[in-house]
Amino acid sequence: MNYKLRRLLLIALTVFALTPSARAEGFSAKEVVLEHIKDSHEWHVWGEGENSIVIPLPVIVKSSTGWHLFCSSQFEHHADADGLRHVKADAPSDIQGLAIATEGDLSGKIVENGSPVLDFSITKTVAVMFINVALLLCIVLGCARWYKKHKASDPAPGGFVGFVEMLVMYVVEDIIKPGVGEGYEKYAPYLLTCFFFIFTCNVMGLIPFPPGSGNVTGNIAVTFFLALCTFIVVQFSGNKHYWKEIFWPDVPTWLKAPVPIIPVIEFVGIFTKPFALMIRLFANIMAGHAIAVAMPCIIFLVASMAAGVFYSMSAVSILMSIFMMCLECLVCFIQAMVFTLLSSVFIGMARAVPEGHEH
Repeated sequence: MNYKLRRLLLIALTVFALTPSARAEGFSAKEVVLEHIKDSHEWHVWGEGENSIVIPLPVIVKSSTGWHLFCSSQFEHHADADGLRHVKADAPSDIQGLAIATEGDLSGKIVENGSPVLDFSITKTVAVMFINVALLLCIVLGCARWYKKHKASDPAPGGFVGFVEMLVMYVVEDIIKPGVGEGYEKYAPYLLTCFFFIFTCNVMGLIPFPPGSGNVTGNIAVTFFLALCTFIVVQFSGNKHYWKEIFWPDVPTWLKAPVPIIPVIEFVGIFTKPFALMIRLFANIMAGHAIAVAMPCIIFLVASMAAGVFYSMSAVSILMSIFMMCLECLVCFIQAMVFTLLSSVFIGMARAVPEGHEH
């Protein structure tokens, strides 16, 4: 092994070994993993309990006393015996009675007397998504500014602008154009938006500290909305042949009437396609984040064992964590590409004209 790599590994192991939390008893890997992948009303940065560093986020709720806007720092750090983090005693009286549930089906939700309230809060996932969108807009507008200052006959851009152009051309020429077919140009803006939004969220999710660390595309609400957008585009793009193949396909009549077996199957297929988009992106990103966070937990799980076991397993944990982070970098691109590719194919299928039929 290279000398510098061995020295770096030894330093990492020593830091973990000397860290008080590394040898703390009662460590729960499950809680650590779930804390990372689930949404929350505050942005945890470092530490635990009263000594933790968190970024409070805006809470916007409607309770029995009306609408309220306050900061999540108004909630206690610790939950009571009922698993509720109540509002602090010195908080305004109109928000007394609100709490964040830490257990049960409403875990992570704001409740009032045990019942959920109407919640429009800026949670961690929403905050990270806003940051990702702002970053993506800056990138796109920055590249657009370069093109405004140059002519089409000028040499191709280099550096970061050239990298973005390469990605755009790859997505358009190798994914959108073959999938959608003729007339792909009007669908390119939507599909490019899907690709770059998912790719940006995936990459930012790999950064372990703010403004990253968000599990945006690992949140099923986000993937549901993306799949819903594709579903709407597909249905409005469908031609008469698309709808005919659903409600009156070219199969024996007894499969269509009096019992519409095939039409029912085809109709259900309308919804299974976006459902597959939603679950594929959600499951792959969430699983990747869970595994990447679980690997370092091995160090803390073996902290109380013999020194030989601790150091050897720590080395394995660090190497596996590095491998998973490299793999996650690849997954970031693949999942964005797969979502865009399948969306393109679904749109192309809805617009396809069978051979022998005119437009």
